[in-house]
Amino acid sequence: MSGIAGKVVAITGASSGIGEATALALAERGARLVLGARRVDRLEALTARIAGAGGEAFHAGVDVTKREDLSRLVALALERFGKLDALVANAGVGPISPLDDLRVEEWEAMIDVNIKGVLYGIAAALPAFRARGVGHFVAIASTAGHKTVANQAVYSATKFAVRAICEGLRQEAGEKLRVTIVSPGFVRTDFVEAVANAQLKAQLVAARDRMALPPEAIARAIVYAMEQPSDVDVGEIVVRPTAQG
Repeated sequence: MSGIAGKVVAITGASSGIGEATALALAERGARLVLGARRVDRLEALTARIAGAGGEAFHAGVDVTKREDLSRLVALALERFGKLDALVANAGVGPISPLDDLRVEEWEAMIDVNIKGVLYGIAAALPAFRARGVGHFVAIASTAGHKTVANQAVYSATKFAVRAICEGLRQEAGEKLRVTIVSPGFVRTDFVEAVANAQLKAQLVAARDRMALPPEAIARAIVYAMEQPSDVDVGEIVVRPTAQG
């Protein structure tokens, strides 16, 4: 039996990309899922797919910039399954641009989703973890949280922040709670669709088509961290294409 079988896992940003791939990978290994995202129609389809394969999943519309939505997601897990074993804070946005473009609203969106969304997830899940004395918080950061490059200053800053917050949480977590940071490199998702700068978007599309990993590669890393025995905390995993510099 998998170390994941029977665990109750909540996932944000579950309607596509890494979140969707992670939901399917965990369901295949016997996890019971509570899925959150803004695109409820896609969540409905994913929940039905999991149920059709014999799994268990519920879903709720979740905007991670709203603290009450994260609280509702955790409450749904407790209501349906009586516990929460793990939260995968996957929701994120990356409308990267040169700073000279002054896309201030996009900067604010990255701060709200990528940083506040993680904090709101911690605020929702941590009391449930503390009440049972066990729990696992998994946050999706980025290789941009390890190295800043041109045109990604704000996005990179948010992912550095995710890593700092999660390392602080790990140090405060105690002996029973686990914290894992997963930092993907270039992944084949709709990430680049949010980029408004036409020249930059074209460069990113070309790079994506040349070397990006499938989302399943990141899902496997999350599965690896979650299936370890309870006394093993996989602190951080970096997964990038071999061709990525």
